[in-house]
Amino acid sequence: MAALTRLMKPTSTIITRRSLSTTTAAVSDIQSSLSDGKGGSSRTNFQWVFLGVPGVGKGTYASRLSTLLGVPHIATGDLVRHELASKGPLSNQLAEIVNQGKLVSDEIIFNLLSKRLEAGEAKGESGFILDGFPRTIRQAEILNEVTEIDLVVNLKLREDVLVEKCLGRRICSECGKGFNVASINAKAENGRPGMSMAPLLPPSHCSSKLVTRADDTEEVVKERLRIYQEKSQPVEGFYRDLGKLMEFDLPGGIPESWPKLLEALNLDEYEVKRSAVA
Repeated sequence: MAALTRLMKPTSTIITRRSLSTTTAAVSDIQSSLSDGKGGSSRTNFQWVFLGVPGVGKGTYASRLSTLLGVPHIATGDLVRHELASKGPLSNQLAEIVNQGKLVSDEIIFNLLSKRLEAGEAKGESGFILDGFPRTIRQAEILNEVTEIDLVVNLKLREDVLVEKCLGRRICSECGKGFNVASINAKAENGRPGMSMAPLLPPSHCSSKLVTRADDTEEVVKERLRIYQEKSQPVEGFYRDLGKLMEFDLPGGIPESWPKLLEALNLDEYEVKRSAVA
């Protein structure tokens, strides 16, 4: 606990605490804060959180926004996988937890997140987009006490599509990049619109090196969804009560969803990039 508090205490690179009465106010304030108003460099201290069930695509969209806005994308899932791959001191404990589809304990997550943020601060990083944290009310409350979150984006996707998408995930064992071999064509039913997602196939040099994550089985995926509903979904309510939650229903794959997400965030990709180099 001390590590998280030490790491996330306000510094010159952290946004000062401010009040946002509604999510609309938070979103409408984004574009005006991208530059100094005088054609200067873009602001790089956004402090955002991405919520959503495991496999919904938090990493994909958080990573794209990270590049666009010039802030680090910090995914706790990646921190866990790195610890496992590097055979770190927590790897044995983590392997058992992950393979059963359970949530990693607060203490372990705080430890990994603290080390990552401290390393970033030492390199001069400013702001962040958190992906996969907080996952519980306790984590959200602690985070709220030590720093200010500007906006929380809650990605949503119909469950049948989500399960199919998770089962199609693959990782290149050599470069570590993620791909998806599922070709999804979900029919409209029960008031839900139809949805199509094209596969995200690897380049030829990765195609023979694809592996499936140990936790991407139907049993484990459904267990992760159950745990999310039980423990993590209340976090949505926590940020909704603070007026910082923006709900976003994914309309399809990346080509359909990315421009609509930028529109929902009141961001124009060209204008953001132009302000960054002005």
